[in-house]
Amino acid sequence: MKHRHLGASGLKISEITYGNWLTHGSQVENEAAMACVHAALDAGITTFDTADMYANTKAEVVLGDALRGQRRESLEIFTKAYYPVGPLGPNDSGLSRKHLMESIDGSLRRLGTDYVDLYQAHRWDNATPLEETMVAFADIVRSGKALYIGVSEWTADQLRAGAALAKELRIPFVSNQPQYSALWRIIESDVVPVSRELGISQIVWSPVAQGVLTGKYRPGHAAPAGSRATDGNGGAEMISRFMRDDVLERVQRLRPIADELGLSMAQLAVSWVLQNDNVASALIGASRPEQVHENVRASGVIIPPELMSRIDDCLGDVVERDPAKTVEESPVR
Repeated sequence: MKHRHLGASGLKISEITYGNWLTHGSQVENEAAMACVHAALDAGITTFDTADMYANTKAEVVLGDALRGQRRESLEIFTKAYYPVGPLGPNDSGLSRKHLMESIDGSLRRLGTDYVDLYQAHRWDNATPLEETMVAFADIVRSGKALYIGVSEWTADQLRAGAALAKELRIPFVSNQPQYSALWRIIESDVVPVSRELGISQIVWSPVAQGVLTGKYRPGHAAPAGSRATDGNGGAEMISRFMRDDVLERVQRLRPIADELGLSMAQLAVSWVLQNDNVASALIGASRPEQVHENVRASGVIIPPELMSRIDDCLGDVVERDPAKTVEESPVR
């Protein structure tokens, strides 16, 4: 397992981060979740990402239980706040000082740790002044409850504004967590250049495009039983943007490239995002330990420039590149 610096900081994280969105506390039983976390540890993954809203706080509990007994100094544990948790009261969501101060304490309790390595704003909050949010983050860092600050799905302008306040407050603002894959490249034109300038890395989610880049979905065929595309609890909705025959047909053209590199389609997808030097880590989830073992093989893979160009040619115009799509990822409260 290779490690990379997170932003311009001295913190190193594993190129593959284990995340538990849509799995722990909901789709995967606790015993299976425990096995997946232990498989990640055995594979050399040191970085684990969660959020308080995953399974309405249950995912943090499961992850904390799975990591109990591990040497805390050898791990990088990340979590996030913004989305509603609890009984959905008026202050149970957002990036207000009240919600963040209460959220960090709840996350630490559920995770069974005194601090998180990275505390992230899960989305941009249109209803709270940015200065209020960043001062709260600064107080959380100075209290020792978080070591670094990050965000998720912020636009280039939002990153620039947040970084300016972080610099003024002298707190380490080091990361953004966007969706990014060979099919979803909306961060490349604006977010990545600004992030490089500001010393911010990307920790990318959905590098296999909700499973579409594994090649298991074929044009003109029904989705496999039990796959995410058949999940009525949100999975099918998330993957729907890619479930078009023109996209699926283009994805199948990647198979010879994966074969040439001696990779599975999933490994090709994960290694593709890691070719971007602004990406510090690719987030993977798993419902079985075998999925962890497969995906970690993407760490350290170098895809030659000519094959990167062939991937572009194979996918053609089905790739989404519009940077305005980032705004759609942040709900208006």
